[in-house]
Amino acid sequence: MGYGMSRLEDEYYEPEGQDTDGSSSVQVNDEFSKLHNDIFHMTRMRSGLSESIYKSMGTNRGIISTAKLLSGREVDCSGKGKFSSGDRAFVLGRYVPMNGPEFLDRMDSRAYVSQFSADGTLFVAGFQGSHIRIYDVDRGWIIHKDIHAKSLRWTISDVSLSPDQRYLVYSSLAPIIHIVNVGNAARESYANVTDIHDGLDFSQHEDVQYAFGIFSVKFSSDGRELVAGSNDEAIYVYDLHANKLTLRLPAHTSDVNTVAFADESGNLIYSGSDDTLCKVWDRRCLSTGQAAGVLTGHLHGITHIDSRGDGRSFISNGKDQAIKLWDIRKMMSNADSCADGAPSWDYRYSRYPKQLKQLKHPHDQSLATYQGHSVLRTLIRCYFSPAYSTGRKYIYTGSFDSNVYIYDVVSGSQVAKLNGHQKAIRDCSWHPIEPTLVSSSWDGRVAKWTSARDEEASDVD
Repeated sequence: MGYGMSRLEDEYYEPEGQDTDGSSSVQVNDEFSKLHNDIFHMTRMRSGLSESIYKSMGTNRGIISTAKLLSGREVDCSGKGKFSSGDRAFVLGRYVPMNGPEFLDRMDSRAYVSQFSADGTLFVAGFQGSHIRIYDVDRGWIIHKDIHAKSLRWTISDVSLSPDQRYLVYSSLAPIIHIVNVGNAARESYANVTDIHDGLDFSQHEDVQYAFGIFSVKFSSDGRELVAGSNDEAIYVYDLHANKLTLRLPAHTSDVNTVAFADESGNLIYSGSDDTLCKVWDRRCLSTGQAAGVLTGHLHGITHIDSRGDGRSFISNGKDQAIKLWDIRKMMSNADSCADGAPSWDYRYSRYPKQLKQLKHPHDQSLATYQGHSVLRTLIRCYFSPAYSTGRKYIYTGSFDSNVYIYDVVSGSQVAKLNGHQKAIRDCSWHPIEPTLVSSSWDGRVAKWTSARDEEASDVD
């Protein structure tokens, strides 16, 4: 059976600044610091005021209040009749979601996954106890769909909504990914009782030698394909329209914990593994079965990757307690794993040894490193803040110490530390438009954080 999906129209949105309250936690590669790397430059541009605003108001940089900007827009000081995306991002980026938590739900099992839909109208949370809940954000966070997962092994490891929000896929530590129609009216979805949870078998490939589990799954931007990373060291691509597995790549020398499409084209795939390497795969030239490039810098396994969406930059979270920012133009054709002999350590059983915190990879190709959060016992996830409302000027992450950390991309300073959960936060998600962040924790709670100035922010559009 094939699955036809249409794509939602995307809007574009961005912002900027807020006073920082933490000490610098970034290490910037010296070479890129000298070159004024264009990723940092573009971040400043897309989250900063345009020159026309400064000139029209006759004001020095950095001292324009939000009220004055809104007033200037009303009288059309810039001559454009509206804010540019950068102007809007400058204003909205001040409204960092730090007020909270407001607890939205609580389950009797650990929450592993959480994400907003592309338009922010839905929110998905996946729990270890075979539950996936979809909340209707615009209707007071009522439960839109309560999915009782099928054939779960250990936990729900990942979920992904199709771009048109008609389908949801969920994975666990098994080679079967299930797909559910979430567009129908029924609130309760029991596998193959009230709804069909079709199983997509990722083990139907001649090179598969043993049972495996899937850690990461993502829809392509057109909704036609799924990409998945597994603990049999491979990347898989499944064609939903043809209803068949179309690609298996023996990608790494250890578990593939995370995969992501680089941009909307679907040609490039990023992967991160316990072998400490980030790899870039170009589907247009896979005849040799080799990655297009490799990026080194992490000392221990990689838990999550988030693409900036520009086809050349991404961030990764690592068991070495660090987030790293990458530019794939710096990648090598090949590299050794195991971080050149970094001491072994298992993040499931102990704190990160103090002596390891001083170590640096001798061939670190990352642009910057962000530290302060804790990556222990589970695959903690990190993300860029939304393009529309922040210009991607922040990085945010869950943490084993039960906090959400928000860093400034360029300065590396800790912008906020959100405290309210009792146990590890594996995943969190920033609303694509509004200054709202939702975290899900091993304490079973789903919590919402908002800006202190939400009403004022709503006037910016």
